[in-house]
Amino acid sequence: MSIEIDRDTCVGAGQCVLAAPDVFDQTEDEGISFVRPDAPAGRDAAIADAVDRCPARAIALVEG
Repeated sequence: MSIEIDRDTCVGAGQCVLAAPDVFDQTEDEGISFVRPDAPAGRDAAIADAVDRCPARAIALVEG
């Protein structure tokens, strides 16, 4: 499973960071979310919560 964030859709609400701060972060300048390069594996429940919380629906889980 991989996480994709549509940077054009993200509104910088930060709900993903609140749901899984060890997986998601935001850029300093725009506040756009990204997946942390050091994100730990096995955080499926927190990632699913982040996807559900995103008001812009900018986060997607992709199988494969």
